[in-house]
Amino acid sequence: MADKRTVVVAMSGGVDSSVAAALLKERGERVIGVMLRLWSESEGDSRNRCCTVDALSQARYIAGELDIPFYAIDAKDIFHEVVVKSFIDDYAQGLTPNPCLVCNRHIKWGFMYERARALGGDFMATGHYARLRKKNAVEVELLKGLDAQKDQSYFLHVLNQEMLQHTLFPLGEYTKAEVRGMARDFNLPVAKRPDSQDLCFVGDGDYREFLRRHAPQVENPGPILSVRGEKLGSHLGLAFYTIGQRKGLGVFAPRPLYVIAKDLAQNALIVGEQEELRQSQLTVRDINWISGATPQQPFRAEVKIRYKANAVWGMVTPEEQNQARVKLEKPLHDITPGQAAVFYDGEICLGGGTITK
Repeated sequence: MADKRTVVVAMSGGVDSSVAAALLKERGERVIGVMLRLWSESEGDSRNRCCTVDALSQARYIAGELDIPFYAIDAKDIFHEVVVKSFIDDYAQGLTPNPCLVCNRHIKWGFMYERARALGGDFMATGHYARLRKKNAVEVELLKGLDAQKDQSYFLHVLNQEMLQHTLFPLGEYTKAEVRGMARDFNLPVAKRPDSQDLCFVGDGDYREFLRRHAPQVENPGPILSVRGEKLGSHLGLAFYTIGQRKGLGVFAPRPLYVIAKDLAQNALIVGEQEELRQSQLTVRDINWISGATPQQPFRAEVKIRYKANAVWGMVTPEEQNQARVKLEKPLHDITPGQAAVFYDGEICLGGGTITK
């Protein structure tokens, strides 16, 4: 009989990772549970949903119920250095970052992946809703999860072939409702636990107050200008606004105004009407191609510019230094520097990178 595979499961105390561990144990894998202790604004802060004492206790309890080893690993320092600092720095540079992408690349499939391998893991598994498929002996394809409402392949476009070859996504073939049903069937006490939220390290959920507490230098008032250069008012600091924002500008005009751009040189917030926000072209940098090879010719693909955005068709033209130009077939109102543009061929995630403009 072939030896069992050892699978290290990233546990959070939530329903998805708990069911992932239970499924793998049921399938006969040798399962080890691991939870990372992440940085919070104050030690033990119950507002940090990723690493509360309650979540740790819940994950440890689930591991006990499943009769699997469990380890809590301190990742506070590297999480703060890599994820939190880059979050603050990007906002200070006029970008709107997505810290989940940085966390996946450097913490989960960096720091944690290395710890999983050190524990003897043949694979690392998570509760993400995505699927993997062997294309051939040397390449793995990343596919959307079957539950279109929960598909998380967007967040996983940062993974390379070496990582994907040693990763499992046990929930990719199931819907969220089915996963909650399995949690009940496994008698796990997390069946009704609510989903975790974005920006786990922002204690009160308000990124603006977080920036005020940890980067007071971004509170730098300046002018609000129309696209024609007319001064319409004053802003509190460019970091507190996002592209496409309409509410909270403090500017009165006959028609609604939206944030069009941020001019760092002038410390100016540029606003205009909705039609002036429409864009059909963008540039993407730091692209990770899932296959490991940069396409040699322009190609048509579906493009997602945010996790919850509907994909739109576009022509992607790869360039040197892991960049690409994208021409969309339908203009969009919320193309935002700092967010990720991710490319799809049907259910296959081809890769993606960071929007620059």
